[in-house]
Amino acid sequence: MSPAVDILLEVFTWIGFGGAVALAVVIVIMWAADGTWLPADAIVDREGDETVVRWIDADGDANRAVASAADAAELADADAAPIWYRHGWQGRMRLTRRPGGLRTVVLSAGGMLALGVVSLVASWVLYFTRG
Repeated sequence: MSPAVDILLEVFTWIGFGGAVALAVVIVIMWAADGTWLPADAIVDREGDETVVRWIDADGDANRAVASAADAAELADADAAPIWYRHGWQGRMRLTRRPGGLRTVVLSAGGMLALGVVSLVASWVLYFTRG
């Protein structure tokens, strides 16, 4: 094998592991910035053209939030739904526990880690097969 293959494997190893570490830092920042979200059972109500979601929070207070267009489409035929609300805030709710972008970053970090591992293993295989 040529030295170019060794160089490429070394570069891909560093890019894979370095990218996984950088994305892991981004994941921690996104997770911390997201704050605390608590589950609740909500009642879905319609006020004119708006979809309004109402729930009782952990402190016993009644809350309401106007659903976004995407959430309203998902709640179109529902009378009740499990939601996640932002602890300590009024009028903040979503239908998923974690933000959608977090999953994308986690999958990207996994892909970068896989690139690093595959490149490292290929480099070792070439090293030991050459003798």
